[in-house]
Amino acid sequence: MTARIGVVTFPGSLDDRDSQRAIRVAGAEPVALWHKDKDLKQVDAVVLCGGFSYGDYLRAGAIARFSPVMDAVIDQAKAGLPVLGICNGFQILTEAHLLPGAMLGNDHLHFICRDQKLRVENADTAWTSDYNAGQEIHIPLKNMDGRYVADRRTLDELEAEGRVAFRYLDVNPNGSLNDIAGITNAAGNVVGLMPHPEHAVEPLIGTGRTDGLPFFTSILKKLVNA
Repeated sequence: MTARIGVVTFPGSLDDRDSQRAIRVAGAEPVALWHKDKDLKQVDAVVLCGGFSYGDYLRAGAIARFSPVMDAVIDQAKAGLPVLGICNGFQILTEAHLLPGAMLGNDHLHFICRDQKLRVENADTAWTSDYNAGQEIHIPLKNMDGRYVADRRTLDELEAEGRVAFRYLDVNPNGSLNDIAGITNAAGNVVGLMPHPEHAVEPLIGTGRTDGLPFFTSILKKLVNA
């Protein structure tokens, strides 16, 4: 049976179709979800895509977090549903308190768009098992509010518990504390990151690499073997 992975579109989302394509390339069935949906259509996992969402002028993800679909996402994520938040999706996950910390404006106050080198720090989550811990990858990055911040206690907990999933290498593009590019919850089913793996699943697009494809093959293998 083909795994079904939902992709939530918010007003302003830019990368929902890219995420759907990445899911399809990996061998799963993408399911379109609208932000006003009150149920998740029995999907096996959810992607909160990148781009923007309505209300970002207040604080990135702050209004989208209250969309009807997020009630279902929050409830089911707490029950173990795998959820991936990419860029604006990561921002929404922090606003929904499914992941700790917050996303602020880049420290240089400019939008950034570049190919970014990352190190995989945690290869034991639902979305990263097809990587190896310590592996270095290149993933496209594009954001204005990508600076990850948290209080010292939270940072210490993330580091001690191995919940930093990805870390920026060579350059910190937005001032994120501890060079954090992505994190996971304690259970490993919820992962958020600022770079865009959906733009690196085919050699003809993005970085010219397929370094982002393991996100989607990882979850597919987990769902098939569940």
